[in-house]
Amino acid sequence: MKLEAVRAEAWDLEDVEAVVVGLTERSGPEPALPRSLGPDDEKVGGYLKRAVARGEIRGKRGELHVVPLPGLDRRLIVAGLGPDRSLDAEELRRVAGSVVRQARGRRLRSLAFRLPLFTQGRVDPADAASAMAEGCRLALYEFTRFKPTETPGTVERVVLALGPEQGRLLARVRGNLETAEKLSEAVVWARDIGNLPANVASPAFLAEQARAMGKEFGLKVTVYDEQQLAEMGCGGLLAVGGGSSTHPPRMVVVEYPGQGGARSRTVGVVGKGITFDSGGISIKPAIHMSDMKFDKSGAVAVLGILRAAAALKVRPRVIGVLCCAENVPSGSSYRPGDVVRTFGGKTIEVLNTDAEGRVVLSDGLSWVNATHHPDFIIDLATLTGACVTALGFDSAGLFATDDGLARALLASGEATGERLWRMPLRPVHHEMVRSDVADVKNSLEAPPAGAITAAAFLHTFVGDTPWAHLDIAGTAYVGSGAARFAPSYASSGFVGFGIRLLADYLKGL
Repeated sequence: MKLEAVRAEAWDLEDVEAVVVGLTERSGPEPALPRSLGPDDEKVGGYLKRAVARGEIRGKRGELHVVPLPGLDRRLIVAGLGPDRSLDAEELRRVAGSVVRQARGRRLRSLAFRLPLFTQGRVDPADAASAMAEGCRLALYEFTRFKPTETPGTVERVVLALGPEQGRLLARVRGNLETAEKLSEAVVWARDIGNLPANVASPAFLAEQARAMGKEFGLKVTVYDEQQLAEMGCGGLLAVGGGSSTHPPRMVVVEYPGQGGARSRTVGVVGKGITFDSGGISIKPAIHMSDMKFDKSGAVAVLGILRAAAALKVRPRVIGVLCCAENVPSGSSYRPGDVVRTFGGKTIEVLNTDAEGRVVLSDGLSWVNATHHPDFIIDLATLTGACVTALGFDSAGLFATDDGLARALLASGEATGERLWRMPLRPVHHEMVRSDVADVKNSLEAPPAGAITAAAFLHTFVGDTPWAHLDIAGTAYVGSGAARFAPSYASSGFVGFGIRLLADYLKGL
């Protein structure tokens, strides 16, 4: 799909099949059409004014009306923006995604958005352009690796028409469009990996994808196999991955050197990469177990983050660590009651083999902290069902030891629509994960504060380095239960949550 911004009015573009306008919610006993939509109303013979007066078009959030132009093979699409007081970039991202999906369903190949009608004086036009471009690009994603698309054609061209009011901002808008294109490409690329089943996307496969990306962008990639992990003392990865003789564990390290020179900050980004999680000996119920191919979402997001960082040429140095293993039961699986020694020497008492994510992350967090001495460490993991219970599918849980880091991540979450909610992390939670026979235990028998104690466990392995943990269990993928609540631009399956968020954070360092 081609995205472009022009100074012209949308109606002056003769080669687009539909013009899209935004309408904030109309209320009161006699709702009126805003004067800014007067030119559009003329094109449809006064239909908009009459429809608004009758209450047929209200401008409510999620509302879309497609109006044919009399005597022309052209359409006007009216997109409801909801209350003007709540209009922001994320709402525009969702609206744009809904519009392009509607257009694809009607076999429209080209659209022009009248950008001033979407900003409403409340959203910066360049920020609006970024959000709408991302919404359009991501909403059209389809995973077609194993089945040809059934969609008849797609939207091939989207124009953001600034008109004379915002024409002076053309250079800024075009710059933001270029950034949005690069970000969206990283997300789409990662979605194609994240949606793959476990019989394809093994730990070794993720390592191959990292190597291919490293070659494409000139990044250093190091892959540690099971023999090397044993020599390094990475007992967490070896324990969790020990049950799979077919797909042994890997730790994959991707290094982006940064653009800020010797004074660049270093950020370690660590991802949970369980390519399939049966629960191991503490086996999961069969229902929804197929979704456990998405337990690699944190690691795949790390790949996308490194790809975005390289494409955008962000200033800080970024060290991505993928902790990859397959958690399945066998005679060589780790067991409840085992004690595992991790990189750096700390020990874990295993009480539940289905609490494996924190076990593999213990090696990755300790390793990146000891070898690269980052200024900040951030991990992403589909870690706990407790976080889904607490926050649902809309926000990821944020746990942080540094208030400045937390504020920056929260701000990036709001800017990108990948929202976070900060959770507490107190001394009592660290007390709860202490073990009588090891340094920490990986589960509580009757776990209150399950998401928080999981974060407290991880904190054990980062020392004093400022650290943030993102529990993305509810936001990493869209399953059948979440589809009706998902944003229009979040396709079914792996979403790529965290890629745009962390890219925005890294751009600000």
